[in-house]
Amino acid sequence: MKLNYRRTICVGFAFFLICAFWQAYDNTIPLILTNKFGMSQGWSGVIMALDNVLALVLLPLFGAISDRHKGKHGRRTPFIVVGTVIAAVALVALSFVDRAQLRNIADVSAIDDPAALTMIYEEEADATLLTPEGESFVLRERFTQEDFAAITSQITADGKSVTNPDYTNYVAPARQAYAWQITAESPATLVFFIVLLLVVLVSMSIFRSPAVALMPDVTMKPLRSKGNAIINLMGSAGGILVLALGMVFATSAVRNSLMSYTGYFGVIALVMLVALAIFLLTVREVRWAQEMQADSVRFGVEEQEEAAGGSRKLTKGELRSLLFILASIVLWFFGYNAVTSKYSVYASNVLHKDYNLTLIIAQAAAIAAYLPVGMAAGKIGRKKTILAGVVMLTAAFTTAAFLDDRSPTMLMNAMFALAGIGWATINVNSFPMVVELAGGSDVGKYTGFYYTASMAAQVATPMLSGLLMDYLGMRILFPYAAIFVALAFVTMCFVRHGDSRPAVKKGLEALEDLEAD
Repeated sequence: MKLNYRRTICVGFAFFLICAFWQAYDNTIPLILTNKFGMSQGWSGVIMALDNVLALVLLPLFGAISDRHKGKHGRRTPFIVVGTVIAAVALVALSFVDRAQLRNIADVSAIDDPAALTMIYEEEADATLLTPEGESFVLRERFTQEDFAAITSQITADGKSVTNPDYTNYVAPARQAYAWQITAESPATLVFFIVLLLVVLVSMSIFRSPAVALMPDVTMKPLRSKGNAIINLMGSAGGILVLALGMVFATSAVRNSLMSYTGYFGVIALVMLVALAIFLLTVREVRWAQEMQADSVRFGVEEQEEAAGGSRKLTKGELRSLLFILASIVLWFFGYNAVTSKYSVYASNVLHKDYNLTLIIAQAAAIAAYLPVGMAAGKIGRKKTILAGVVMLTAAFTTAAFLDDRSPTMLMNAMFALAGIGWATINVNSFPMVVELAGGSDVGKYTGFYYTASMAAQVATPMLSGLLMDYLGMRILFPYAAIFVALAFVTMCFVRHGDSRPAVKKGLEALEDLEAD
């Protein structure tokens, strides 16, 4: 019994485009909201949680709808096509609204322009502001107008530009307060931005569950950890491509904190559409699903009725395990998503580092780990593999909490590499544990359960972590993440079902049939 890697890679292009989108979304939307619209971290977290609020309802809904959809193109493919096309078009439209807001704050958009800093000083001199470290200050008490207007980037002996800490600590909060003042006076642009954001998020919700459910549709149960490893590898490839594009467009550079994202979003939309085209040209959903059902019966993995689309009722023990798996998912997403949704802001303001490179390292480490951890789960079980991943992720976040702008860059990169391996170990095996309990006609519904748990966490954690960062300073981010991931270790210990199940062979005949294939 072997996984068909070519088919799984082709199916994975749907997840590739999903992860490409979310990598760009998580990295840029918080910067737009805080830098251009002037939102606090707390309010930015509320907006960042919108997709997760929608997902709580829409992902289980469209997962269940796709379970029951019948058409010549299969259960999942039509949702993937419609959702991707709408999302790509709306993403480009969103960039034009971003550009409109940039025009609204054009007078202060040049970060080293003394005239722009003078205007900010005149408007915000008596306001009480907050540094990224959580220290409150009044601009007039800290600087004279002339001193404030003279704050620029520092140029080193080799000609490189280095961000002046005074810009990060004092100019950026003052500029953000001024941007919020402009937004409050003319809120139409923000309203339009949020409306378009909702269109993007709804369109992504249409096909996320169907896209993820497609892998179990065409993969037998004992092979789903390996299959999910390939799917996640494809997703990481999409994320790395977007991070590389971020480096090309210099989205993390302080000098580009008020850049236009039209070109960048346009390229992301093109990447999504190209991945969709490859998916449509290579995937044969209906035939592959029928072949999987026949193989599952032939090798004794499932009974005829279940493999052909029947449902099954959980025992009390299975239900209890499902609930503990879902609770674990909530907890580790509470920690992990807090970092992914806030790290671009944290890196810029606390570490003074390029977040793109650090996240690329994490993604690269995850890619290297996906296949080994999928294979490890087949030998030692999914639960033990996940517990090892939780330990690694907790250790990485705990260590990162002690690092600052004076720490060696390689140490933070090493911690993100460890976090990438830990997250890959968790992610590869948690989804198969959930759908292991599903019958053939319920895969989309159980995929919805998985995403309901993960999205419930992602609704709350951007808001909660954002509020804590506003009141306790940005350095609370990694301790917050480490605590929640550690709690997931406890709940995961109570899981007793959903682990890897060895294939039941039906004698030499089944083996001969397999070798003939």
